[in-house]
Amino acid sequence: MNGAVSPFEFRTRLTVTKLTRRIASTVAELVEHLRQVPPSVVFHHTHHFLVQHQELSPEPPNDFAHWVTTVLQEDELGERLAAVDTIRFASLEALQARLVEILEEHVARDRAGRSAPEGEAFHFKDAVSVVLPTGHVARTVSEFRTALERASTASIAYHLFESRLRLGAEDNDFSRWLEKEVDLPAVAKAIRALDPYTYTLEGLRQVLLGLVPPR
Repeated sequence: MNGAVSPFEFRTRLTVTKLTRRIASTVAELVEHLRQVPPSVVFHHTHHFLVQHQELSPEPPNDFAHWVTTVLQEDELGERLAAVDTIRFASLEALQARLVEILEEHVARDRAGRSAPEGEAFHFKDAVSVVLPTGHVARTVSEFRTALERASTASIAYHLFESRLRLGAEDNDFSRWLEKEVDLPAVAKAIRALDPYTYTLEGLRQVLLGLVPPR
């Protein structure tokens, strides 16, 4: 078959984590900071575990849910935060707004609130990313499969959900290219329907390889 007009360039990213100097000891302080932090902070606290521990599945709760449950022992609030379905949100700003809404509702009901023991406050961290080329470039479906087999799991994570959330795009990179460049709308739709947060990253690779035809 003819090659795509625009080849798919597999990219990856290197992430440096840095402290923001924002610290919360109560839910009220947590939501106050969460209103003000940039989206990259939200990304770190909702995705870093998935990328760093890709052998584990399903995904653990986000850092906010983990902290209010284990440190503040606010089980109901922790469950509500953990239940936020990340894949439903087209942007980090929308995800951030939903987390803030849940925390604000809790503060409105319980203004006194519990305070974290000394040394167990929540430290907001930022994820500073640098996007890099991997050298894998695909012009045909066959080349795409080969690159998908060889690319790192960090590259798969970047194209499947990180680029969509960071840039606020309506679609993941794989689906967009497969549909527009090599005329595989059914495959693009199937990938679009995946919930990437219920797989390990290596598991996602195998699912993707099962969906992309060997041609």
